[in-house]
Formats: sequence, C-alpha cells, structure tokens
Amino acid sequence: MNIRVYSCAFAALLSGCGRYADFALPPAESGGLRPPFRWEARPDPVLSGGVDTLNPSVIRFHGAYLNLYSEYDGHTWHTALADSTDGSHWEKRGRVLSPEGWEGGYIAANGSAIAVDDQIFYWYQAGDPVRIALARSSDGRAWVKDRDPVVEPGPHGSFDERGVSDPYVIRAGNAFYLFYTGLDRARRQRLGVAQSADGAHWSKLRSNPILEMGGRGASDENGLGEPAVWSSAGVWWMLYTGRSVTEQRRLGLAKSVDGIHWERDATFNPIAGEQAWDREVICDPTLEVTPTEIRVWFGGGDVASPDQNLHGQIGLGVLRSSQ
Repeated sequence: MNIRVYSCAFAALLSGCGRYADFALPPAESGGLRPPFRWEARPDPVLSGGVDTLNPSVIRFHGAYLNLYSEYDGHTWHTALADSTDGSHWEKRGRVLSPEGWEGGYIAANGSAIAVDDQIFYWYQAGDPVRIALARSSDGRAWVKDRDPVVEPGPHGSFDERGVSDPYVIRAGNAFYLFYTGLDRARRQRLGVAQSADGAHWSKLRSNPILEMGGRGASDENGLGEPAVWSSAGVWWMLYTGRSVTEQRRLGLAKSVDGIHWERDATFNPIAGEQAWDREVICDPTLEVTPTEIRVWFGGGDVASPDQNLHGQIGLGVLRSSQ
C-alpha cells in the first residue's frame, strides 16, 4: 500500500539518522528455477472479507502455513491471522496486532514474517512518520512487540526521509536482509535494503536506493513498493509493486548479482490482474520457493487507489520456468 504523507518533526528527523554500512548479499543459489519465467494465477481469490484484505505474509511453521495479512476495517489497518494445510484453503483466526502507543491509530500491518528457530519474527509498518516495528510470537496468535521501532526514517535529504515501509525480510548466510520502501520529501517511493545480525538492529545500505522509479509511460513511473526477494540460477530476483500515474498497480521483476545493484528484467512483462476482482491492482507479493515453482500470494483490487478501499482480496499465483 502507499505511504500516507505526514509532516516530520525536527526531532524525528534527527532520530532517523541510524546506522549505515557498505555490504552485499551472499552469492545467490546456483540451482532452482531459471529464467525466463512464466506467470499463472488462480482465477478466484483465496482469502477475502471486510473492507480490504491485502498484504499477505505466508510462512511454514510447525507443519502448517500461517498467513499474517492486513485487514482494513474502514478506519484502521490491523494484522490478522489465517492458517492452512496447503496454502490454498485458509481458516481465519482473527486479528492479532493493532496499533497502540507510538504506532498511532492508523496502521499496524503490511508486514513480513519469517520463522527464526522456534519463534516467528514479524516486521510491520506503523506510526507517524511511518516506521518499521518488530513483534515476536511462538504461535502466531500471542505477540510481544519490541518497545521502539527497529527502522526509522533517514536523515534530512535522504531517499527515506519521510517514511520507511513495506518490509520484506530474508535470511541469507549469517544475516537478515530487509528490503523496504523509502519515501522522500518529493513523495517519491523507491526501494532500499538494510542488514542485521539479529533482526532488531539494522544498518541501512549507504548507497540506497537500490531501485529507482521507471521512466515516462512505465508501469512503475509513479512509485515502487512491496519488494519480495529470492535467489535461483545464480541470481537474486525481486518481485515488486509498481504504481502508474493512474494508480493502477502491477508486479515488476528485477534482478541482481549481489542483491545491491538491481536492474529490471527486460524480458518480463509486468504482471497485471486478469480477473474482475484484481483488474486495477495487483500488489503485495509474498513468496514460497519450491523445486519446481515460486508460489506467490498477492493482494488484488478492482479500484485504482494507492492505499485502501480497493475491495482488496488475496490471490495465489505461480512463477514457473518457461524453458
């Protein structure tokens, strides 16, 4: 979803200076699917309800699929839980996180979950200005939030000066890598990356952003967001949401040899919704990598809006090798 634009107090800008570093991701997996990729999607959504149901984050945990997704009630975005035995048929378990304290009253959602030993770590966006927070759980239902945000907006003049959002976290080697959206003073949305040893203390890449908006007429000329990253065939790959000038959203594909220097895959046509329910918006990818395909849960809507009231629902598609 798009970041709401708020005024940033001077103190907030100072607190956003944070830590910066030069780094690269470990070498990508040499096996797995090879490009070019072919997209197929189920015609019907797999999860819906309420005003909007979007931003899935799907993991395998204790033998089941858990989906921490965003639910909009007309005023506030919450994180809700659903579970499944196959990733296709879901049972809703209710809301598990809502905004409180420094998070304000608008959002505690749009997050990224991974299993860390016997716990679930869940990074999500909240606050004014928008920041990234961390919560932990042993079952997906009861959560303990870290007291403070774990990623703040950047300093004056930076690409993420006005907000950080859309976290997507992977583990590679001995580190966590956070791909996220930064909002600058001109309201441009571009993508950045940060590194952490523990998931709570992050160093942003000194040379952020890692991917710029597209040129005139491109499907992502109005902004980028919601990255989802994996590796195969010796390359790091990223699905991301691109916003057009008319606020239609499509999924683009970018690639990198080191996870830092990215370029769009010119052979890949951005993924557009093909059904009535997702004809205007397809966004929010989250991935499961298997030996034969990349399963992609995504958000879709039939209203071209940058944030909510899309009639949002969650769908399921796959990327397969065309070779």
